[in-house]
Amino acid sequence: MQQRKDEKEATAAKTTLRLLEKTVKDMLVDQGRLVEVPYTATLGDTMNALVANKVVALPVAAPPGQWIGAGGSMILESDKQTGAVRKHYIGMVTMLDIVAYIADDDGSNDQTTDVANLEKKMMVPVSSIIGRSFEGLSLWTLNPNTNILDCMELFSKGIHRALVPMDSQMENIQGVELVESASSYKMLTQMDLLKFLKDHASELGEILSSSIKEIGCLNQNVYAITDRTKVIDAIKCLRTALLNAVPIVESSNDFEEDHRQLVDGEGRKPIGTFSATDLRGCHLSALQTWLPLRALEFTELVSRSPLFASKEGVSAPKEMVSCQPQAALAEVIEKIVSKHVHRVWVVDEQGLLAGLVSLTDIVGALRVSLLSKIDVM
Repeated sequence: MQQRKDEKEATAAKTTLRLLEKTVKDMLVDQGRLVEVPYTATLGDTMNALVANKVVALPVAAPPGQWIGAGGSMILESDKQTGAVRKHYIGMVTMLDIVAYIADDDGSNDQTTDVANLEKKMMVPVSSIIGRSFEGLSLWTLNPNTNILDCMELFSKGIHRALVPMDSQMENIQGVELVESASSYKMLTQMDLLKFLKDHASELGEILSSSIKEIGCLNQNVYAITDRTKVIDAIKCLRTALLNAVPIVESSNDFEEDHRQLVDGEGRKPIGTFSATDLRGCHLSALQTWLPLRALEFTELVSRSPLFASKEGVSAPKEMVSCQPQAALAEVIEKIVSKHVHRVWVVDEQGLLAGLVSLTDIVGALRVSLLSKIDVM
């Protein structure tokens, strides 16, 4: 009996090891071409490009020799035949960068002024706003030969995406690089990694059956905005706290609170989510009229945008994706991938906020568990 159990465990261990031999290249099989914007593109053009391609981040390309890349990076695209450098990727612009720029305080608290200045702000070149969010401070590449554990190490540090050179001049190098030259690139994101691991769930063994609390990916620090917070103030809250999303909670009648500021969400009733990604659902003209609205009303309007319609073309109210602390990791990953969200709010049995689980939390906890499993093999 014990021998059969040992054989079963040995087989499972070998299966997991085979998964860990997979590389970044294996995760990019179905990826399309890289979408980018030139450094001269206006913020309005960049936002429209994000909308049109249904993405939340784009690399910014410039002529070689004129710029220092974000974080001192030197990531170049060169001609495959001659080796001549064609362009230099100087940074990554995300929806949060745009949100942060929109929210920059010009010294006025007049929200009419905020709306009037929006069009002017959207005319600035995208190169001028790189680095306004944490991720924009550096531009990373992952060699296509990098194994899954090393890829997970990068993504567990809060880096959401990296460029991958498809014909790197450094084919024998693995890991993260700030210097690279290749004739073409693709983008790998935290979501791509999680989808790949979900598709290979059977090779991860019992790890996915652990609860999010047991495996250590439950983050109990959760900040929120209230149902009275306006869009412009919600944007400023995201910028100040370097967050990509916050839950919207019911305002309290028991005490006075500043609806222009973040509040402690623990123990509060969540009724929605305000995310930088939501801004991808509206063009510039719509955003101008929506800034003075309450964030909760904004999320309801955005949910009716064609960008968030179902495959049948029908828009539905935006679902608030949540789970309980006892939820299995496999269940939470399934929700993240199927709903295409970047975090899940954790609620107790009364439906009150108890924390959150982000992609960064999951990748980090999975990596620690896999390393522990390797140590005992």
